[in-house]
Amino acid sequence: MPEVLYRKWRPQTLSEVVGQEHITQTLNQALKSGKVAHAYLFCGPRGTGKTSTARILAKAVNCLKAEPGEPCNECDACQGITYGRALDVVEIDAASNRGIDDIRELKGRIGFSPANLKYKVYIIDEVHMLTDAASNALLKTLEEPPPHVIFILATTEPHKVLLTILSRCQRFDFRLLSSAAIALRLAHICQEEGISLHPGVDRVIAKASGGSLRDAENILEQLTAYYGENVHLDQAKEMLGFSFDARVEELVKQIGDKNISQGIRIINQVAQGGINLRQFGLRTAEYLGNVLVVKCQAEDVLELGPSERERLTEIASSMSLSEISRAVKLFSEVNSRDYSPLPLELAFLQAVQAEGDLSLPVVEHTLLEHIKEEWGEFIGSLRGTRIDSYLRGVSEPLDLSSDNTLTIGFQFPFHQEKVDNPRYRRLVEEKLAEKFGVSLKVCCALKPEQESRERSLGKGHLVEAALKMGGKIVQSDD
Repeated sequence: MPEVLYRKWRPQTLSEVVGQEHITQTLNQALKSGKVAHAYLFCGPRGTGKTSTARILAKAVNCLKAEPGEPCNECDACQGITYGRALDVVEIDAASNRGIDDIRELKGRIGFSPANLKYKVYIIDEVHMLTDAASNALLKTLEEPPPHVIFILATTEPHKVLLTILSRCQRFDFRLLSSAAIALRLAHICQEEGISLHPGVDRVIAKASGGSLRDAENILEQLTAYYGENVHLDQAKEMLGFSFDARVEELVKQIGDKNISQGIRIINQVAQGGINLRQFGLRTAEYLGNVLVVKCQAEDVLELGPSERERLTEIASSMSLSEISRAVKLFSEVNSRDYSPLPLELAFLQAVQAEGDLSLPVVEHTLLEHIKEEWGEFIGSLRGTRIDSYLRGVSEPLDLSSDNTLTIGFQFPFHQEKVDNPRYRRLVEEKLAEKFGVSLKVCCALKPEQESRERSLGKGHLVEAALKMGGKIVQSDD
């Protein structure tokens, strides 16, 4: 069975570890000077080389060649560790071996001398997953380890590791890789594997990987499995979801031009086309981020062609720095649900408005009318909850203030008082946010006609009690 790329091209020496020179150079110097610590902590995001570096270090301290430093990868010790045959190099997954019994078993083994190698090396991956009891047991082992034992702990969440464990380890923080470093490594792999990537494909893969070399290698393998060994830029963009929608740029232009009607049209065209509105909002935020960079005259950090640079500069000139940064924040927080374009429309309208002027009638009217239209469906979504019976058939949205307070009118005081209870009111607010994608406060009131009728009726305490329980006045004798 063919080996997957990320395993086939796993680095075997410190010099092959990509983008972590601040770590590999320190370890190399420690190996040459013979100042190897008894415990290391490798922490950082996934796919940045923590486990690979741990294995390389295990080979380097046990390598049978005369000079210390890089492992030779040819002696019996190096070969045994590379192919997983070395009994003295033990890898433990703390996610599945996290209990105190597992650590006690480990403590029972470390007292024995190595079977074949100079050092016993224990690599504990995801060490933050150990239970509190297991972590304390490991701490006692780290305090006074035998001279023939080296611990290498790896984690993606160092803040969850006991401080007392951290203080007994030499800590190395692995960084996310730059796009340039990933692209360079992919170019080497492609050359060796006979894969042809058209210009720009490596940058798209690097961007999609989020700084993880392992993810980048997996993406490369996925692309070649689908398109063969000759991958075009359009194919990579299509598969990875980076196909640029010209409507993103057009919408951003409308923000700069303050053209509300055209912007609303574009958003609804996108919605009617079945596009994922949340992704469209994020793409818009990303494009606005590029506009922000150009506005700050730092466009050299972006990989832009001349025409794209010119378009971004034109848009940036039509907006102030505060308008751009505000628009980025608004679109990055868009949370479209139920395929509704409303959250996108609200983000666009607020981005167009002058800073501080967030109460244009069109925003309130649009949202209030939308809530009124969908009120029946909203009540239906509450089926099975306690508040369903307090709202169904006796309530309706009346008003929406500039601070996003929604006034709900009730037909009877009984239902009004129930929903006005803080516990139920919070639940209604949560459900409204889920349905409409906007954070709203709830204010409960009697419907105006009901309140006025009750005031005009000079009723006694029995009538008041009946009305509160949902009763109706069918006839009044003056």
